[in-house]
Amino acid sequence: MVGNLGRIGPARIFVHAAVLLIVLLWLLPTLGIFVTALRDKDQIVVSGWWTAFAGSSRTTASRLDGPDKAKPDGANFVISGTLAVEGGGQIRSFGLRVQEPAAYKAGSPAELENGETLTVNADGSYRYQKNAPFEADARAKRIYLTVATPPQFTFDNYRSVLRGEGIGQSFINSLTVTIPATVIPILIAAFAAYALAWMEFPGRAILIALVVGLIVVPLQMSLIPLLRIYNEIGQIFGVPSKTYPGIWMAHTAFGLPLAIYLLRNYIAGLPKEIIESARVDGASDFDIFVKIILPLSFPALASFAIFQFLWVWNDLLIAMVFLGTDKDHLVLTAALNALLGSRGGNWEILTASAFVTIIIPLLVFFGLQRYLVRGLLAGSVKGG
Repeated sequence: MVGNLGRIGPARIFVHAAVLLIVLLWLLPTLGIFVTALRDKDQIVVSGWWTAFAGSSRTTASRLDGPDKAKPDGANFVISGTLAVEGGGQIRSFGLRVQEPAAYKAGSPAELENGETLTVNADGSYRYQKNAPFEADARAKRIYLTVATPPQFTFDNYRSVLRGEGIGQSFINSLTVTIPATVIPILIAAFAAYALAWMEFPGRAILIALVVGLIVVPLQMSLIPLLRIYNEIGQIFGVPSKTYPGIWMAHTAFGLPLAIYLLRNYIAGLPKEIIESARVDGASDFDIFVKIILPLSFPALASFAIFQFLWVWNDLLIAMVFLGTDKDHLVLTAALNALLGSRGGNWEILTASAFVTIIIPLLVFFGLQRYLVRGLLAGSVKGG
């Protein structure tokens, strides 16, 4: 027994460590996007997101008052005042060279040359003293400050993205595309899967082989022919191009083979006795499908719904081909791609847009993930 535990122990530790590593690799970028999208844009530039809760520090330059502000103080001459720190914050240190902005600590007097002493306090007040009169034509001294800024969080980034950058409209457009493009193939595939699993008719084996073959057809190879057929049908019946029904049908066509394959294998693995008992009781195929098959197949339906939803939501190619780049029909992925070109240097805009893009897939995945493994495993190893 001890030997068995010794052999199993390291394997379990390795598996748990690998899973933990994968979770961290997946979670850390998401957490970084979320935190960055809530930070002030000035702090994003000067420090990483992992320092968001500890504040940040930055280097800034300022000038003291000129020699005309000097006042006698006993045997010395003093220039005093308060430095304006742009963006707020507390001064930690200061220096006379840009290469050494932290040469002297705030509040501590710095002994300079020619009998000069400079003290800069954390609140920005300073005292510049000399044991002789300041030269009248001398320029105001320039100093460099290291400023500590407390954490600053704001929802302004999201407001700017949702209102000013058009992401709000793109969010609605993505939902308009994704929800029907997920529901339609599931409904069609469920009927087809039941027929291929439990109904006897000529050519059933050929249809199953055809479905399996269609799974490996590359999207890029079939996209252009499908678009040409869609445009030709639209011209015949006077249907305008670049419409939502067109992209719904395109996603349905690309998603049906995998959906039928998964659902058919799952449905075929359900207990045969249940189906036969229902038929003995006089239930029709439609009654069996609606009242028995669909409730029992929910794990498989949910697993495919996750894949189809994530695929459609993250799609860019099909959306641009069937909807174009019109602003009124632009989906989230296309809008985010446009922002990379126009606002590529504004990290607060990009991270807020990115998190808006991933929030719905996260909710869908965590809401249905308990059915994911169960549905996929059952659909991949059972057949009939």
